Amino acid sequence: MKLMKLLQRLPTSVVRRLHRERYKKPTWLNTVPDSHKLTDQDITDFVESIKQPVVLAMFSKIGSLEAAQALQNLALMRPELVIPPVLEKTYPALQTLTEPHQLTATLSCVIGVARSLVAGGRWFPEGPTHMLPLLMRALPGVDPNDFSKCMITFQFIATFSTLVPLVDCSSVLQERNDLTEVEKQLCSATAEFEDFVLLFMDRCFALIEISTLEQTREETETEKMTHVESLVELGLSSTFSTILTQCSKEVFQVALDKVFNFATTNIFETRVAGRMVSDMCRAASKCRPATALKRFVPHCCNVITQLTINDDVLQEQELDKELLWNLQLLSEVTRVDGDKLLLYKDQVVNILRRTLHLKCKQGYTLAGNLLHHLLRSTTLIYPTEYCSVPGGFDKPFTEYFPIKDWGKPGDLWNLGIHWHVPSEEEITFAYYLLDNFLQPELSRLQRCADGEIEMSRDDIHQSLCIVQNCLMGSGSLLPFLGGDPIRDLAPTLVSLTETKLCTGVNYDTTRENYREAIAQVMRKLLHHMLDNSEDDTKSLFIIIKIMGDLLQFRGSYKHEFDSRWKSFNLVKKSMENRLHGKKQHIRALLIDRVMLQHELRTLTMEGCEYKTIHRDLLRDLLLLSTSTYSQVRSKAQHVFFTALGTYNFCCRDLIPLVLEFLRPDKQDISQQQMKGALYCLLGNHNGVCLANLHDWDCIVATWPAIVSSGLSKAIFLEKPSIVRLFDDLAEKIHRQYETIGLNFELSDRCVELSVSLCEEIDSAVGLTPLTAEEIENGIRNQIAKNNDSLRNYEKLIGTLLDLLDQRNLPWKFEQIAIGFLSLLLRDDAPLPTRSIKFFIQCLNHDALVVRKMAISAVAGIMKQLKRPHKKNRD
Repeated sequence: MKLMKLLQRLPTSVVRRLHRERYKKPTWLNTVPDSHKLTDQDITDFVESIKQPVVLAMFSKIGSLEAAQALQNLALMRPELVIPPVLEKTYPALQTLTEPHQLTATLSCVIGVARSLVAGGRWFPEGPTHMLPLLMRALPGVDPNDFSKCMITFQFIATFSTLVPLVDCSSVLQERNDLTEVEKQLCSATAEFEDFVLLFMDRCFALIEISTLEQTREETETEKMTHVESLVELGLSSTFSTILTQCSKEVFQVALDKVFNFATTNIFETRVAGRMVSDMCRAASKCRPATALKRFVPHCCNVITQLTINDDVLQEQELDKELLWNLQLLSEVTRVDGDKLLLYKDQVVNILRRTLHLKCKQGYTLAGNLLHHLLRSTTLIYPTEYCSVPGGFDKPFTEYFPIKDWGKPGDLWNLGIHWHVPSEEEITFAYYLLDNFLQPELSRLQRCADGEIEMSRDDIHQSLCIVQNCLMGSGSLLPFLGGDPIRDLAPTLVSLTETKLCTGVNYDTTRENYREAIAQVMRKLLHHMLDNSEDDTKSLFIIIKIMGDLLQFRGSYKHEFDSRWKSFNLVKKSMENRLHGKKQHIRALLIDRVMLQHELRTLTMEGCEYKTIHRDLLRDLLLLSTSTYSQVRSKAQHVFFTALGTYNFCCRDLIPLVLEFLRPDKQDISQQQMKGALYCLLGNHNGVCLANLHDWDCIVATWPAIVSSGLSKAIFLEKPSIVRLFDDLAEKIHRQYETIGLNFELSDRCVELSVSLCEEIDSAVGLTPLTAEEIENGIRNQIAKNNDSLRNYEKLIGTLLDLLDQRNLPWKFEQIAIGFLSLLLRDDAPLPTRSIKFFIQCLNHDALVVRKMAISAVAGIMKQLKRPHKKNRD
């Protein structure tokens, strides 16, 4: 293992050094003298010396990842020495059927050297001629019987496709006579691009037909996609999308005809095979939406209209497979550039009117997806193309020669991104959809919550699904929740209004704010359901999701962003040019990075102003977090924890409500409510922990409440799950607790500098400078806060000691309280005498754990009380 790491890191270090010596922009650091720089012969000698062990390491049992990274760096320095041995291993591996590991290992290494191979250059000009033979021979790797081989083949094809424009340049041979021999070979080879695309599609269709639900499941098994199937679906759709993005118009048209015929002449189940086919159709629609929508939308709309012409279909529990398949296909092909959809808005709206209220759950779920995708396409800001060259490839060969762009990096300062920015017509259409499909559902749910009408559970679930899809689709369009801010949670002399980032969206305040309307209806419906049908957990799940979206959603989800960010970094690492640096990435990767930055701005929610509507929603989430049903509690707590880190000082408002469940004198608290409250205090692994906030006012309330809950007469305190929660809570407090300051002071010099800085800033922006009275008022407030902190410190110690004096306090909670007391030992304030006596008494306690804590605490107390000794200075 260590030898493999050495093989990986040695070329990386040489590339880093070579980059600094030859390509790095000069900085204040000392430059390397010419006499100490690596020469071309040094580089050649190094590559020759390490080449053989790296090639041997390709087939290591540990894995080929380190070898691939080493070959990637070596190919940047001397491709003519590194790539030929790799190709010698690759061609035989592509023909063997008995050694799958050999194939996956060589393909992963070829992916590492792909950019050096395709770019050619003066060191290895014949490299690009190997690209098409490698692609054609890799096609049998799309094998449904070997998952790892199938996935590495998809990655291999996608990597080469994203580096090369798939344009037939064979006609250039008759038009130009200034081509080199390599360029002539490449022009002749490009005539096979169309055959390659069609053969790849044939392999994908064979994979899909074998992956149908009937082929891969027993009747008793789940109908959801397995993890392997979802990965294959992702690899298939992303690879096919990359190929079509890089295709010329002629090749794309042939591919579109083939996938359209395959999708419309077959009927697929919508769980596995149907998702794969619809993903391929979506890829075609995204690449050239005008051409693809012209084929798919009229066909799907006509089929759905014919199959739903009889009203009896609307009441069927099991729908015709053809209807479901065309609904799924239509919902996927509409995930394209919004302005291209406007041509078909009447047809699509008619389909929504017919299908949103189907009795079949699978049917109305697919119709809801269609509504969701229509709203997202028309309201979001996103890039519309990811070609490797700005402007695409549809240019005459007299103006543009695609061979020159093989392996070419994108120009960071001239990316030429085409953005979709919602037009006025698109926004009008989005509000038309909300007025016609969201508003009626809100009215029905409102009347149900008021008791005016009766709705079955299935009807409530269907209406909630429509509301959820509308909210997810139009999240970036709807203004945020309004209401009066809550300002009395923390005294302050500065403004705590939130900083609002510009994300390119201008909210229309003249229209109805559906976000607030949804919030009001959901709160009423929630309390109605908790009173009458608390066991309808499926509807409660959707309400929790809607509440989370009301509080947080602005067009993208954090977990999806994190997944895309991780994927982006993996692709970047596998294809970056570390030698030349200067962000020499392919254009698609640069566009992806720009889009991720835009999403990051929309996700920035920290420091939001806490308003009354937020308080109401968070209190409802707290109510659900202490529900009878464990899954309801879990989902509500996840949303609750996310919101806690978003709104300023909301924890101060919510902690008293959580601690109500821990009061020992309350007899009507159930075991589930106690567990929910403890989980709310505990928090998740990376979020806010209510029991350990860096605030004296909060821990003065929470720590004694945790200990005093042991005085409750409830029998479920002894249950293992609740005991384990108390242990986790105490352990997390000990692990994360940071000493809270008691005395915060500013020196006179610091105040003077602050005043002068404020005067400069205020004069620049036209504000009035600070007055002496305001400065004096701030100093007085700080002194008062210091005194409050000291009082809270002494109060907390006194309260914990009072609880420890209780005879009936269980031993578990006694140990928790002693642990809390030991955390309050500090350098800048002496421990009260009463607590010192308590720790000394604990030195001979019966429990070993308590004795150990007491020994540690007494040692700290002795250091605290030790008199300073004068040192002799000789």
